[in-house]
Amino acid sequence: MRIRKKYLFYVLGILSSAIGAIVTIIDTYISVIYVKDPWALCLAIFLAGIIITFILCLILSIPIKGKSIGARIDPSFRKLRLLRKKELKYHLAAGIGNATATIAYFMIISLYKDPSAVLSFFQIVILYLLLIESIAEKNAPTLAEVQSSIVVTFGAILSSFSLKGEINFFGLLVVFLILNPSWVVFSIYQRKLKIMKIDSCYNDSINIRFWNLFFTTIFTTIFVYFIRRDAFYLAFDVLKYWYFFFISMGVTFFSYILYIRALGLGKASVTQAVKSLTIIFSIPLTFILAKITPVIVFESITHAIIKMIGIILVVLGVISFALTEVKAYIFIKAKTGYAASQIIDKIWKIKGITSVAAVAGRYDIIAKARIRTLGKGYERIIRALEKVKGIESFEWQSILKEWEEI
Repeated sequence: MRIRKKYLFYVLGILSSAIGAIVTIIDTYISVIYVKDPWALCLAIFLAGIIITFILCLILSIPIKGKSIGARIDPSFRKLRLLRKKELKYHLAAGIGNATATIAYFMIISLYKDPSAVLSFFQIVILYLLLIESIAEKNAPTLAEVQSSIVVTFGAILSSFSLKGEINFFGLLVVFLILNPSWVVFSIYQRKLKIMKIDSCYNDSINIRFWNLFFTTIFTTIFVYFIRRDAFYLAFDVLKYWYFFFISMGVTFFSYILYIRALGLGKASVTQAVKSLTIIFSIPLTFILAKITPVIVFESITHAIIKMIGIILVVLGVISFALTEVKAYIFIKAKTGYAASQIIDKIWKIKGITSVAAVAGRYDIIAKARIRTLGKGYERIIRALEKVKGIESFEWQSILKEWEEI
């Protein structure tokens, strides 16, 4: 089956969002009814999660007609494998980020007990990611990026608004200083792992998820043991609810591998913007949860309208992000007497270039570029190419449609 890459990116992001909403509903139900201590719940769910994730990875490794079952989800996946040395530092960083973000996540759930509000707080990370990407690319974000980020973030905040006028300052500190910065670390290093090549193929999301969970469980165990010793022992006691944890982490597994696949196709900030659609999916599910738990969805008609406005802003922001990305192929002719490998190395270092290939025929090199806006990105890349010694001429061809084998 073939699908346009752009469509594949949004399909993966939206599916991850829908599944993520289900996960948050399940976690909220567990925290409200069974395990009220967020530290104990966090550790218990990871301990059970590593078991169910390992089982799922083994099932997905089963070959059928020459392909593993997991290859239907991620074509790069063959089987569960041992970690490679070059992946280790990225998994360690992502593990610390995920462990910290997850502890903060369960703390927020225990404080607010409203899935739509919890999911809204996660979307503030878009501004953090945009800032980090701008620093990494040594390039200021475009006006369209800033506007889209602000719209999504403001919409997310409106979706978590309460008419009671209560402000939980501790909760806000957790959101802004722990939850979102930790998720930035997790997202960035998960993306680095996804675009890394293992045995001449791009790394697969299933192995990335398993090993990330492995290190996250280790770091979470250490954090809980030294920070909340009582919660550490309580976690083993609440493992008696393992069936709920298995369901939660089993569903989470698929949400994450789709999210990681999407990270390999788009920038972390854009991927997170798409994932903010989780808020929309959480609203009807929260209504269902409110029937069986003491969770309040809307405090009044006014509150409902405000939340709906927030959701609309999130959708508009995501659409705005989608319309600003531009991809192009650059066909390059090299001068005689210059080594192609040296020219390729210089081209590869240009910000916005995502792949470079030496070819035979009319052109010597073909490079692929991905930029947020045509005007600014085009000018930056063209100026950089003009400075590369060894390039005789080049042609820029913007991509209108692109397909991906799935």
